[in-house]
Amino acid sequence: MPRRFSCSDLIALTGTGAWPVVIDVRREQAYRESGRRIAGSIKRDAGDAAARLPALGASRRVVVYCAHGHNVSEIAAAALAVAGVEVAVLEGGFDAYVRAGGVTVANDVDGVDVSGRVSVWVTRERPKIDRIACPWLIRRFVDPQAVFHFVAAEWVGDVAGEIGAIPYDVADVPYSHRGERCTFDTMIAAFGLADAALDHLARIVRGADTAMLDLEPEAAGLLALSLGLSATEPDDLVQLEKGMIIYDALYGWCRHAAGETHNWPARMA
Repeated sequence: MPRRFSCSDLIALTGTGAWPVVIDVRREQAYRESGRRIAGSIKRDAGDAAARLPALGASRRVVVYCAHGHNVSEIAAAALAVAGVEVAVLEGGFDAYVRAGGVTVANDVDGVDVSGRVSVWVTRERPKIDRIACPWLIRRFVDPQAVFHFVAAEWVGDVAGEIGAIPYDVADVPYSHRGERCTFDTMIAAFGLADAALDHLARIVRGADTAMLDLEPEAAGLLALSLGLSATEPDDLVQLEKGMIIYDALYGWCRHAAGETHNWPARMA
């Protein structure tokens, strides 16, 4: 892995399973004053970044960033390298990432602390659309280590209280439907996410989840895929992992390929 990682290369991985472990090592004052971090990053102090890492698969890369990509990033990268981690410094740091148009998220998200403890979420069992779309959003943009539980509808509140989980997509909780907007919309607003591709995906999710299939042409396709996946996969957690691939693809289409067409037969050279 190169010693430096460009903002453009990192931005290209937004919303995908190829996103590396991105660690915000800005000094606390800079972190608090900005009020935002790179979407999908976790927060660690530069001096102990190597001590509290999430589980790293064999191919997981680590990218660290501070405010400007200077000495604080180098301190963290040096500590991680000594610990045997393949690490790179984000060129230009957080400021350069913002200037390059990278997606950021609010630091203060209700119930989420990415400085150590993973967030735990709970909702109704047998998910279809919103209850898969929301975990994708959380893992890709808010807390990459988030844990999700699916339980019988009548026990969501009890389970949330017992284990300190955040309930979502049920009545009378902060993360739920608001009028014609679904829980996915609510979360985008609550997390302070501003991204045109996410907004496009939100309309597709809303159309599929609220039976407004004329909202976006792709809504009917998402509804069919979601109902089919739920009907054929009895394990909700396995369904979630399969659903992550669907939403990676949909977001990738919204971000990179919405204007692309496909023709057959292919033109001969």
